[in-house]
Amino acid sequence: MKKSLRRVLWAGAIVAVTTASLPVVQASAAVACASPWSATAVYTGGMSSSQSGHNYNAKWWTQNESPATHSGQWDVWADQGACDGGGTTPPTTAPPTTTPPTTTPPTTTPPTTTPPTTTPPGTGGKNVVGYFAEWGVYGRNYHVKNLVTSGSASKLTHILYAFGNTSNGQCSIGDSYADYDRAYTAAESVDGVADTWDTGALRGSFNQLRKLKKQYPNLKVIWSFGGWTWSGGFTQAAANPTAFANSCYNLVKDSRWSDVFDGIDVDWEYPNACGLSCDASGPASYNNVITALRNKFGSSFLVTSAISADGSNGGKLDVADYASGISKLNLVFPMTYDYYGAFAAQGPTAPHSPLTSYDGIPTQGFWSDAAIQKLKSKGVPASKMLLGIGFYGRGWTGVTQTAPGGSATGAAPGTYEAGIEDYKVLKTSCPATGTVGGTAYAKCGNNWWGYDTPATIGTKMTYAKNQGLGGAFFWEFSGDTSNGELITAIKNGLN
Repeated sequence: MKKSLRRVLWAGAIVAVTTASLPVVQASAAVACASPWSATAVYTGGMSSSQSGHNYNAKWWTQNESPATHSGQWDVWADQGACDGGGTTPPTTAPPTTTPPTTTPPTTTPPTTTPPTTTPPGTGGKNVVGYFAEWGVYGRNYHVKNLVTSGSASKLTHILYAFGNTSNGQCSIGDSYADYDRAYTAAESVDGVADTWDTGALRGSFNQLRKLKKQYPNLKVIWSFGGWTWSGGFTQAAANPTAFANSCYNLVKDSRWSDVFDGIDVDWEYPNACGLSCDASGPASYNNVITALRNKFGSSFLVTSAISADGSNGGKLDVADYASGISKLNLVFPMTYDYYGAFAAQGPTAPHSPLTSYDGIPTQGFWSDAAIQKLKSKGVPASKMLLGIGFYGRGWTGVTQTAPGGSATGAAPGTYEAGIEDYKVLKTSCPATGTVGGTAYAKCGNNWWGYDTPATIGTKMTYAKNQGLGGAFFWEFSGDTSNGELITAIKNGLN
């Protein structure tokens, strides 16, 4: 993330596609059956199989999940209707389709209960990782103590403190006042003790994080560098990774706050590709930077990274050697949000964080499961990957169509930025009216928003467990309600 905007996974012009709500087709006897389902075969999104006289399309990766018993609205298989005949030999490899699988059309009301879980293929992790935005202490008035009063601190495993800068190819302080100089009163402080102006005394969010860790000794704090706004320095860092790693070590291990941080996080947007600025340092640069950090900090210090979640062919995940870099990481955070938004001012409307594809999705590969499966295909262990959740919505105005795929005239009004609004606001100002692709959307007046709710987060956590992922992470704390209902949904969903 960044100071003014959420991360935008921009991949060029988005072609408008009009969405039609299509019923599940009951095929006539003329429709041939696909190859019979096999319990040992691996199916990915878009692959077909048949069972008991019906054709099914896989919505995401699956193995040993019978289509006949796993084809509900929130399950892995979509029932394509009756079929006739078909082969008797289970498939060895099923080719992916070139269009998104037909799925159950959006519901008219959001689900009220978490869908039943299925047996996961592996033991999913329970990491709950949240971003604390450095600048949130200003206009948002969100401080470390809010993690305690909301009841969220006890549900977390890690905090990502965002962001440090990468100016001149070196790790540097982002905002010294917010980080270590702002004096907290007793009422504002985590432990009820005011900061002092004694020589050498630590203040600011760093000191509050130190106090938080004393109350929650199992909680880990990771300092994240880069983000959308401050990734430009990584290009210079890639030219001399050792010098970059040395600068990061000297800053993170500064004696004034060395006890605060348990790890360092690289949020490079994007290696060998374009974000706010473009990088052309080559496919090996990401691995080189990560390797230098791991060598400098050693094996006992956490090294993590937020990365692109572009699941398209030839997209951001294909132009850099992510797999080699990730092999040195403890955890990796594919940013499975910001796929769509009012940065395409005229639409088409689409929820910014779809879990799966759906009929009429604007861009191929721009959904969470596409990124997860692409990373798996590159050899990234599922247990290292966390699923990303946005605690905010992205929206348009000038919209007349309730279902996704409508046209718009621009960005919907937002509290801090047009086109973006916190969940805690949207839950009452524009409650969810439908679901599609495993996430929620809402139309109120001529505004249209896509965002996650506790119910859709439950769905996503079921997916994370079924995929054997390491847990979930989110951007960012201040978007949640004062009692932390989204963090609670993540925690409960992973248990």
